[in-house]
Amino acid sequence: MSKEQTQYSENEEVEIAENEQDAQSSEEATEETNGAAAEESAEQLQAKIEALTAQVDDYAQRLARSQADFDNFRKRTIREKEELGKYASSKLITELVPVIDNFGRALDTLPEGEGAESFVKGVQMIHRQFESVLQAEGLTAMNSVGEAFNPEFHQAVMQVESDEHEEGIVVEELQKGYMLKDKVLRPAMVKVSG
Repeated sequence: MSKEQTQYSENEEVEIAENEQDAQSSEEATEETNGAAAEESAEQLQAKIEALTAQVDDYAQRLARSQADFDNFRKRTIREKEELGKYASSKLITELVPVIDNFGRALDTLPEGEGAESFVKGVQMIHRQFESVLQAEGLTAMNSVGEAFNPEFHQAVMQVESDEHEEGIVVEELQKGYMLKDKVLRPAMVKVSG
């Protein structure tokens, strides 16, 4: 080998060694960068996971509330529908209650003369039939005389002194009160002892 060739080989070796050192330095720098990026990326991923988990929890709570609201709505609708069916006839019955009162008044004033007895029996039969139809719909008359005055069931129109009754007892019923199933359809008009 000539001197030039040897020098060339040595230069190549030095250059190769320098290139290897540069490559190694570059790899170390890349590894450091990748390590920092990996740490940073892990922190970012953890933050994203936490944010998504919070979002999932929020959606789950919203879903649960929506389901509960819908369930409550469904139950309320069923209850209202049942109540509507239960009291659907209340308007008609309210209008028929004065007819019952008039039948009672007619029976209180019995006519005299020929054929009056058969007429009275006929009116009594119609009255009983009418009452039985309304009772089948849930209408019941209140018995107020002798009961303690209750503003939910009675409408006091007079207060009278009474030695027979304690204070606050219904002494006389001026107009019958009626219940439709478990509701007061019309309170009884009463006189109350004072």
